[in-house]
Amino acid sequence: MSHSEKKSVPTPHIEADQNAFAKTVLMPGDPLRAQFIAETFLEDIQRINDVRGMLGFTGNYKGEKVSVMGSGMGMPSIGIYSYELFKFYGIETIIRVGSCGAYAKDLNVYDVLLADSAYSNSSYAFVQNGNQEKFMYPSKKVNEKILEVANAIKIPIVTKSIHSSDVFYMEQENATANLQKMNDLDIGAVEMESFALFSNAQVLGKQAACILTVSDSFVTGHVTTAEERQNAFTNMMKISLETAIQL
Repeated sequence: MSHSEKKSVPTPHIEADQNAFAKTVLMPGDPLRAQFIAETFLEDIQRINDVRGMLGFTGNYKGEKVSVMGSGMGMPSIGIYSYELFKFYGIETIIRVGSCGAYAKDLNVYDVLLADSAYSNSSYAFVQNGNQEKFMYPSKKVNEKILEVANAIKIPIVTKSIHSSDVFYMEQENATANLQKMNDLDIGAVEMESFALFSNAQVLGKQAACILTVSDSFVTGHVTTAEERQNAFTNMMKISLETAIQL
């Protein structure tokens, strides 16, 4: 087979050629957010995946190759996509760019948050590899670069532990108890994916990080719209793109 011929990777969920991805992939949950990032910030865009509507794109940002692809919602979904990217496509770094709900009183809607750990009651890591730890951690190297970039481009960013939840809708009694527990653990916000992403990176010897924008607050009750979440969270996108080309 010549180097110019198509080289396929046998995964059930990604149709891209072997060399279609950059070594760093930005991974929002929403595939339409992936499309927004690609169309807003990248040049010479190629759509490289649309299996099950999980859109993936590769293009150039400031002359450097960058990829962005949706992960879907929840740990099982990002668990599949991130594992396949790490294991079969040779991706070195995945930066999750997503939204979160604030537990902490000092977090406001549209604040940008960098996760320094992800707490979860999920069985993901235990079922996959026997790890019973409740906290998973991002790459220290990537987090340091993210903070350096945010400072350089003058975008405020806060660092906090986050909660990766398996459940979006909790009954009131459980929701109240959960919020108290998260406050006791000094956990700042909740999302649904990073614990599995960090676990995959740990198992496969890769790098992962998570940058989030606060979309709603359990303290104030402020909530953003679906359109705002898809299109308006540009500060975290800028930070992640600048980080991607510097890794």
